[in-house]
Amino acid sequence: MTNQPAGQADATRRPTLTHVAELAGVSLKTASRALGGEPHVSAAKRERVFAAAQQLGYQRNAAASLLARGQLFDSVGLITSDLANPFYPALAKGLEDELRTGGLLLTVANSGESPEVEWSLARNLADHQTKAVIVASAMADHTVYRELQDRGMPVIFVDRPAQHLDADAVVFDNVGGGRAAALHLLSAGHRRIAFIGDYDWLPTHRDRLAGMAGALEAAGVTDWRRWLRTGAHDVAAARARVAELLDTPDPPTAFFAGNNRALLGVVEELVYRAPDPLPAVVGFDNVEWARVLGVTVVADDPEEMGRQAGRLALARLADRDRPVETVVLPTTLVSHGSGERRAPVPA
Repeated sequence: MTNQPAGQADATRRPTLTHVAELAGVSLKTASRALGGEPHVSAAKRERVFAAAQQLGYQRNAAASLLARGQLFDSVGLITSDLANPFYPALAKGLEDELRTGGLLLTVANSGESPEVEWSLARNLADHQTKAVIVASAMADHTVYRELQDRGMPVIFVDRPAQHLDADAVVFDNVGGGRAAALHLLSAGHRRIAFIGDYDWLPTHRDRLAGMAGALEAAGVTDWRRWLRTGAHDVAAARARVAELLDTPDPPTAFFAGNNRALLGVVEELVYRAPDPLPAVVGFDNVEWARVLGVTVVADDPEEMGRQAGRLALARLADRDRPVETVVLPTTLVSHGSGERRAPVPA
């Protein structure tokens, strides 16, 4: 291993905030505050930090000219996983409302559930000096986001918690929601309860399934995996899984849909097939059409999730050293009729 002069970045990797601080002869915190446009940094130190950042090529292109002028964009970036899902526009509305109280604008991008696209978007937002990044992540490991944190940029995770990274997050009580759905269907006499779930790797899916499975096991329903179907990330996939289950010799008498898209697929297929008797249905997410169609749901509040994420972002911008905070928002089972259908009496 060769010795490298202090402040000189390794040419084979991207310069970090640590390299800038070393070259400028200031602490990491001072470098972060200077690049973040915060007060209480002397003009001399701020100039040294800007000069070091430019010398190292730290935050190149658009960010480089911003650094030269000491300017920042007053915006926060939100990276969603699927803008076609109405959950995320609702989340964005709550987030934007909260950020507006701090004089910040919102930029929205879509990863399409691609970790590579997500990271490219996050880096691009950082390079353009977005104040903070809020992300519904498609990644299983978030250690790469330390790069943004090292650059003094707050990273807030929504809906899906951070993995292998200390970062603020806002999530729902997914285990409790899954348990509530299962208990509700069990109380109506159901034992053959299907779970139509999302991708197996999603923490929201795993937690909702864990809550349901725990309730079923406690009630003595140990063969619940016979009616478990996953990978229903969109309406078409959910419909296909429901159709498959309805064609089995012992079809489920009840369905629990693990998210709003899966719920729509369950309802569409049941309306199309019109089985008799009609199975009970409980969905996850408080979709607007649930009340109109009489669909029982485990309700959550994506707007409140957005507001809480905005609050965390503003708090982190005001105090980079505050303890990491995870906000767990409650879920509530709301009865509209479909989840209250009794299990058929055996002949």
